[in-house]
Amino acid sequence: MTDIQSKLELRRGKYRITTDPREIDTAGVLELLHTTHWASKLSRSVLEVSIQHSLAFAILEDGAVVGFARVVTDHATFAYLCDVVIEQSRRGRGLGTWLVECILAHPAMQELRRICLITRDARRLYEQFGFTTDIGGSAFMEKLRPRRT
Repeated sequence: MTDIQSKLELRRGKYRITTDPREIDTAGVLELLHTTHWASKLSRSVLEVSIQHSLAFAILEDGAVVGFARVVTDHATFAYLCDVVIEQSRRGRGLGTWLVECILAHPAMQELRRICLITRDARRLYEQFGFTTDIGGSAFMEKLRPRRT
């Protein structure tokens, strides 16, 4: 079994991806997430708990967070890829593609039977990695509860 906080570090030019939660600046991540439609009101305390219980990936440039994603997984059969975001001024440089590529290559992801995600505006990014919407019609279900911010 792989440790949920398995540490990984990869470099590409001036950018570095880390999964070490000690290097992930939650204030910087929160600032990024507040620019999204899904986490615009997320509180720091909820973010900290979510990072603690996930495999978190941050793209750093000179120590500043410029990209982020999390994987919620049981490390055996299933993972949910979420909170994928790249800082607006750095989009179009391939950082999102690199981030997803690194996530899917992570040792904790290799034996999983299913990796899921939800997106309304980045289908092309995920399709290049084999993600599809062909999940059996109306098989996707959810239960929404009042937001905890």
